[in-house]
Amino acid sequence: MHGIEGRAGLACMAVVLAVSGCSRATTSSSGTGVQVGAQPVSQLQAITSRYPPTEADVHFMTGMIAHHAQAVVMARWAPTHGASDALKRMCERIVVGQSDEIALMRTWLGDQGEKVPPADATHMTMTMNGMEHEMLMPGMLTDEQMKELEAARGEEFDRLFLTYMIQHHLGALTMVDELFASPGAAQDDVVYKFASDVYADQSTEIRVMQGMLDAAQSAGGRGGEPSGFSRY
Repeated sequence: MHGIEGRAGLACMAVVLAVSGCSRATTSSSGTGVQVGAQPVSQLQAITSRYPPTEADVHFMTGMIAHHAQAVVMARWAPTHGASDALKRMCERIVVGQSDEIALMRTWLGDQGEKVPPADATHMTMTMNGMEHEMLMPGMLTDEQMKELEAARGEEFDRLFLTYMIQHHLGALTMVDELFASPGAAQDDVVYKFASDVYADQSTEIRVMQGMLDAAQSAGGRGGEPSGFSRY
């Protein structure tokens, strides 16, 4: 992903330039390790790895809670809506993985002193002109789409779920792209790692789900698992 790779490269270059611009490295007489001028490298690393979160960081983590929460609702329908075995296995992973990530995001927001949405919040709440407004994050299903999916069963549920969850995941990638495009954002270690993991994991899931959807359409039904599914 160009945004993440570019940011990582710039960060590395900044540290190299900072070190090279200082005086010659010497060994600390106190035994604390290599120093750059009067600043121990270990302390320099601590300084450069800690940045205060930005408004974009908070917006991303808050919005992704609602995004994940809707995905969990969708995935929990699989066992009761006649989903195929392959889809049920994927949905189990989505429920477990994204529930854990919701807990991480809520903890992070609380640690920053920010408002913490409930774990089952399926809309993001924003305050504008003193009034609260609910909004959907990129890729999230509308109420009508959620009702359509909830009413589906069997092969139709599989088709709709895969179609809508691909849309959902693409929205998550958009959210990550927007985060990394925001000046000063994602410098916080937790935010950077989490956003990078979301991009990698959901890109993989999109490929798997598209393979499942293509296999079902070519077979005129559910079809089999796409090549590589068992390794996902």
